[in-house]
Amino acid sequence: MAPKQRQKLTAAAAAAAAAAAAAAATVPEPTTIDSIGEDLLNNILSRLSAESCASAACVNSSWNLIINRFLTLPNLSSALSCNPCLQDAVDEVVDKVLARPIRPQFVMASIGPSYDLKEAHYLITGRFGCQIPVITSISYGIFGQDANTNQFEEVQWNTMKDNQAHEDLRNEDEGVLVTVGFLPGLIVDLIPLKRARVLLIDDFMRSITDLSFSRSASSPMGILLFSDKDIDIKPVLAKLDYAFTEETVIVGDAGSRFLYQDGTISNRFNNRESSSAAVALLFSRDTNKLPGVGETQFHVMLSTGVSPIGSIYKAVNVEAKFRDNSTQFMVRTEGIDYYLDGETILDQIYDELGDHTHSQTLYVGVPKTRRCTFGDVRISSMCMHEFYLVLRGDNEYLYVHGDGISDFDSFQFYHANPDLAYASCNDVSNDMKLLKQDLNHLKNDDHSNSNGSMHMHKKSVFGGMMFACYGRGKLFFGEPNVDASPFLENFPGVTFSGTYCNGEIAHGDYSFYVKESKGQSCIRCSLHEFSTVYLVMSYTPPALPED
Repeated sequence: MAPKQRQKLTAAAAAAAAAAAAAAATVPEPTTIDSIGEDLLNNILSRLSAESCASAACVNSSWNLIINRFLTLPNLSSALSCNPCLQDAVDEVVDKVLARPIRPQFVMASIGPSYDLKEAHYLITGRFGCQIPVITSISYGIFGQDANTNQFEEVQWNTMKDNQAHEDLRNEDEGVLVTVGFLPGLIVDLIPLKRARVLLIDDFMRSITDLSFSRSASSPMGILLFSDKDIDIKPVLAKLDYAFTEETVIVGDAGSRFLYQDGTISNRFNNRESSSAAVALLFSRDTNKLPGVGETQFHVMLSTGVSPIGSIYKAVNVEAKFRDNSTQFMVRTEGIDYYLDGETILDQIYDELGDHTHSQTLYVGVPKTRRCTFGDVRISSMCMHEFYLVLRGDNEYLYVHGDGISDFDSFQFYHANPDLAYASCNDVSNDMKLLKQDLNHLKNDDHSNSNGSMHMHKKSVFGGMMFACYGRGKLFFGEPNVDASPFLENFPGVTFSGTYCNGEIAHGDYSFYVKESKGQSCIRCSLHEFSTVYLVMSYTPPALPED
């Protein structure tokens, strides 16, 4: 640090110390920076911006010790801006997330579709440097604290073709959300899923397991996955689900466009000609963490929004159409010895729904038995429940988006159900309430700082993220912030952010999707529709030494 910069910083800290001491009591003698107590100095330094805090750590060893102490506490910082100027929006959100001390391990940014992805990524990585993993993606909307008003905002962009029918959505699709995190006891790495002519899934899996075991000699703590909207991520999710138990949290966005930098090489633009189809933030336990560092934990909750309707059917005469990434098939059902065409079966389903305009979104849910291999181990069978968007029906076939359905696969129709989704959000709120009670949330000790930071002698929730289907939101529920309310009501003042997605990732046992499991004790599902996935982060500090 230059002598003048050091003198300026020391003088500023001394002035702040003198003002704070004078407000607390009458000081008979002039206060110097060396005479104030450690608690007051900690209070002052914790109010600096991240940049100023980094400079202050170079002043002397005592300042460095104090700063390193509160920089080892968990920190998730997030902000959004809907400024129509991309440069100004990026500056507003980055200035906000760096307004308090933080040692970033990763950065996630979501932008509106009208912004240029390459320019946005360039501006964001320029503010954080090249040594931090950064993922910048285009989303369907964002949730978070406004950088200017400090109010929580739900911003859903109008991506529909019929703007008048969706006037409650924002026609101006500008906006930036940036989330920065430091998670004590974890190491964060970025791993891309490469593609040549095919997805290099085995290489991707090997990179995850090798890196995680080199870090912690165990499976990863968590994976945040972002995949390109033009690829079929289901085989990747099936292999991840097979390789890792539910102790490894896997959540993310399955339908975006993204750019990334891995913290070691320069970023590359992701498009049809690029070599990366998906990218994962890998969170591994740090077996070499310093003494005094506690444990970060992830908690996943799901609000579902689709209900089954109609009978169980079978797909026959299945044919995949790779040109437009769709599948066509005829339909059979028990008690009928002829095939049902797509138009007839959809008329029956919509009549049962009372939807004579055929306007509701429909999916088919297919329990698929997959054989997964990883390394030298083979599993005989694993039942995965997979959703396919219904495109249309004609006088011969039913058409769905994507491929993966085979002849004689059983399936059932599902429809978006706001009543179920609302009730499911209430269930998530109750689960968070129980988590809050279990963790003794936000129990500060007597020496908590006035800015909300804490010595954290008790377990607490320090942040959360949300991945919500873009079909939900105000239009779906009839009111705003329904999806965000479980977290906001249970953990007020705690950092919370999220995005609207086209395919929500959360792996686990979700057998409730299927009424008849046909002897399967567990039906897995990793890719959901019309759902909201919640990732809650908690921290358990190390046990205090006994007196």
